[in-house]
Amino acid sequence: MNIIERMKNGEKIVIGMIHCQPLPGSFHYGGNFREISDRAIADARTMQAAGFDAVILENTCDAPTAAKLDVPQIAGLSAVAARVRDAVDMPLGVEAVFNDYAAALSIAIAADAQFIRLPVFVDTVITASGVISPCSREAVLLRKSLGVEHIKILADVQSKHSYLLNPEITLEESAAWAATRGADAIVVTGAATGKQTSTAALDGVRRAVKLPVLAGSGVSAKNAHEQLAVADGLIVGSSLKKGGNLLAPIEADLAQQMADLVKNYR
Repeated sequence: MNIIERMKNGEKIVIGMIHCQPLPGSFHYGGNFREISDRAIADARTMQAAGFDAVILENTCDAPTAAKLDVPQIAGLSAVAARVRDAVDMPLGVEAVFNDYAAALSIAIAADAQFIRLPVFVDTVITASGVISPCSREAVLLRKSLGVEHIKILADVQSKHSYLLNPEITLEESAAWAATRGADAIVVTGAATGKQTSTAALDGVRRAVKLPVLAGSGVSAKNAHEQLAVADGLIVGSSLKKGGNLLAPIEADLAQQMADLVKNYR
């Protein structure tokens, strides 16, 4: 049973973020690709051992990011995803920052991933890289044309690190749009990585759609219980690292604490 069906059946889940070290083609790439994939595998194994339900591989550290990945980044993320897939026995997701749906879906196919996360699915947003347009139509049509509709789409609404071009659109309206445009689950975030997702925002989205709703930022041991009271699932990353440093490895004790909190909530 995939993670979407598990949430629909009422099970609370926790997904861990694997923040890839800077990939080839990015500004901070250090020149040792093997270290990048080794770290990703180590983080995945740590979270699997703790009891996480799934992991998402993301090229988080490729700042400054653009709407689309460059070819070296796509090749690098695909190679890392394949090695992670072979190293652990748990559902894998892919996110190609900032919003490269074609790269994410292609890598997911190559790495036998179960889902992708798309930050700009129905909103038109302004980021440090410029204006990014929604990708829902193109993403679902590409997924269908490739015959991979089993790969689920986790769609952010009014995503972190961005501002709506039209701020009058409510979060609930964005969520309702995403539900009608092919999303399989909705991700609600705070303003930035590490910033807590509002429980009021989560509750509003849950009332607006019938899809699973996940808290996508700022989840920690301190707030996991209150987030789970509203959300169907949690996406956790920076709080599992010492000092919240995205370049640091996942700490086994922090991962175990988070997994245990979710298990106890169940």
